[in-house]
Amino acid sequence: QLQVVESGGGLVQSGGSLRLSCALSGGRLENSVIAWFRQTPRKAREAVACIAPSTGSTISLDSAKGRFTISGDSAKNTVDLEMNSLIPDDTGVYYCAADPNVREFFKLCIISERPFQSRGQGTQVTVST
Repeated sequence: QLQVVESGGGLVQSGGSLRLSCALSGGRLENSVIAWFRQTPRKAREAVACIAPSTGSTISLDSAKGRFTISGDSAKNTVDLEMNSLIPDDTGVYYCAADPNVREFFKLCIISERPFQSRGQGTQVTVST
C-alpha cells in the first residue's frame, strides 16, 4: 500500500514562491502516478498537477500553468510542486495522492474517473495580500 506525506507549506506574500514536497513510501516513484490536489475556500477539491515519472507524462491545472511545476526525484522517491507567482486564491490545503497504476494515468489525471489509492493529510498554504 502506497503512503504519502506532504511537507513545505506555509505563509507567503502574494507574488512569492513555495516548494511542496511529497514523500512516497510503500512503492517506487517509477511505478506510480502522483498528483497534487488542493482544497480552497472558494472551490471544491481540484487537481493541481499530476505526473507519471516512468513515462514523463505531466498535466497541470489551467490556472497553474506557467506558475506551478511538478517534478519527480527518483533517488529521493519524492515529487515536488514548485509554486511561483502565488496569489491569494492559491490559499488552501494541498494534498498529495499516489496510485500504483501507471497505465491509468488518463483515468486518474485527465478525467478523474476514480480516486487515487492513497492520499496524505495535507499541508496548508496561505498567500497573503
